Amino acid sequence: QVGHEPLPPVVGRNVLGRKVLYLPGFFTYARHIVEVDGKRGLFRGLTPRLISSTLSTITRGSVKKAFPLEDMEHVSNKDDVKTSLRKVVKETSHEMLMQCMSRVVSHPLHVISMRCMVQFVGREVKYSGVFSAIGRIFKEEGILGFFVGLVPHVLGDVIFLWCCNLLAHFINTYAVDDNFSQASVIRSYTKFVMGIAVSMLTYPFLLVGDLMAVNNCGLRAGLPPYAPVFTSWIHCWRYLSAQGQLFRGSSLLFRRAPMPAGCFPTD
Repeated sequence: QVGHEPLPPVVGRNVLGRKVLYLPGFFTYARHIVEVDGKRGLFRGLTPRLISSTLSTITRGSVKKAFPLEDMEHVSNKDDVKTSLRKVVKETSHEMLMQCMSRVVSHPLHVISMRCMVQFVGREVKYSGVFSAIGRIFKEEGILGFFVGLVPHVLGDVIFLWCCNLLAHFINTYAVDDNFSQASVIRSYTKFVMGIAVSMLTYPFLLVGDLMAVNNCGLRAGLPPYAPVFTSWIHCWRYLSAQGQLFRGSSLLFRRAPMPAGCFPTD
C-alpha cells in the first residue's frame, strides 16, 4: 500500500502468452521479511491490531444493547415492496451506527498498528510498544493524531453497507423468482456475493485511510520519495488517482507491474 517494493519485478506471461512484469506477491514478501527480520517480523503491529479488533467488538456489542435487535423489523418475503425497502433502510441504518461507532473507538489502535508495520521500510524503531506509541503520538500530534485517516475509512464503511444491502435487496426482490425451487438458497448468498463485489469498489477508501495514518508521521514510509506530504485525504486520493494507483495493494498474489512500451523485444 505504501509503494515500497524492495524486490524487483519478474518477467512472466499472461494467459494470452504475452510477456508481462509481475511484482512479488504475498508469499515472496513474507519470505523476504523473514530473511530480514526473522519470523517475528511477520507479526509487526499485531498487538495494537488485536486490541483494535477487541475494542471494535466490544463497541458493537454495546451499541446492540443500547438499540436491541428485538426492536428491529426484519425483512420477510410476505412484505410488499415499500415495506421491505423501509425495513432494509432501517436495518442498514442500525448497522451503520454500529460500524461507525466501532470504527471511531478502534481507529487510534489501527493508526498505531499501521505505523508499527511500515517501520520495516526505513528500519525504524520509533513505535516499539502500544503505550509508548500512544504517548509519542499525543506528544507530537495531539488528540487528532489518533484519528488521521478516519474520514475515508468511515466513508468507505458507510458506502459499503448501503451499496451492499440495497443491491442485495433489489436483486432478491426483482431478479430472484419466488417460483424457483432454490430461491431461498440464492437469496441467502446474495448479500455475501455483493459484499465481495462492493468491497473491491470501496478499496480506495481503505487505501487512502491507511496512507493518511502513516503520512508525515516521521517514518520514511510516509515521506518522499514514497509519498508526498498530503494536506488532506482528498489530496491523497487525487494524487493516487493521477498516478493510477487507487487500487495499489489490493491484490495479494497476481500483481501486474506497469510496463513501458518497447520494454521487451517482439518474439
